[in-house]
Amino acid sequence: MYKAPRVIAALLRHGDYHQLPNTPSALQPFPLTQLGVEQAQRSVGLLQRVLTMFGWSLHPVIDSSRLLRGYQTAEVIARGLLRETSQSTEIVEFDALAERSLGAGCNLTLQQIERVIQSDPRYHDLPVDWKSNSHFRLPLQGAESLMQAGQRVAAHIDNRLAELQTEVERDTVKLFVGHGAAFRHAAHHLGVMAFEQIAALSMHHCRPVFLERRFVGDWHHLTGEWKVRQKGESFAD
Repeated sequence: MYKAPRVIAALLRHGDYHQLPNTPSALQPFPLTQLGVEQAQRSVGLLQRVLTMFGWSLHPVIDSSRLLRGYQTAEVIARGLLRETSQSTEIVEFDALAERSLGAGCNLTLQQIERVIQSDPRYHDLPVDWKSNSHFRLPLQGAESLMQAGQRVAAHIDNRLAELQTEVERDTVKLFVGHGAAFRHAAHHLGVMAFEQIAALSMHHCRPVFLERRFVGDWHHLTGEWKVRQKGESFAD
């Protein structure tokens, strides 16, 4: 009896990077730190062990966020795969994999954003939890909520794996390099993370989480651990 090949998304959060202090990560354009490079290098071994354990094949195209920290992470992984396994991979960048955008408030500090809102007579003061509230969207041009960002990322992942299901002849993993908050909210939209878990969990830098697309709208968490957010830990995604 014929059994269709499995298609699996490996979601990998970028490595540590030079993030501005007290500033929502959003669309910051800065590169990886040395620690971030080392995290990306270690992820090659993590990927290989999982692929070997389950007998999965790695798709030769890596989908990456266009933000520099995402692209650099994908580039380090691609070089590592070529060096250690002789597998050549192509990196394709997508706006759709970006972190949640704060629109006109991008890359301002928290205090600057609050002052912008307070000085505009059209807006009410921001709620205390505005940065981590999944449904809140800054009332600024181009801004989106975390849920909207997750929906954007989930649609990209689902569409790419739907295409893959029509092409592959063996169980195949496709690597997506992006951002923790957007990935977690995407996981919720894909049905593999309850809404209540979003705030309680995070993602380790450069440690993949593997999700399988079985049928239309049917996703399953296979392996790879989410990071448990510690009590009092700031929302740094």
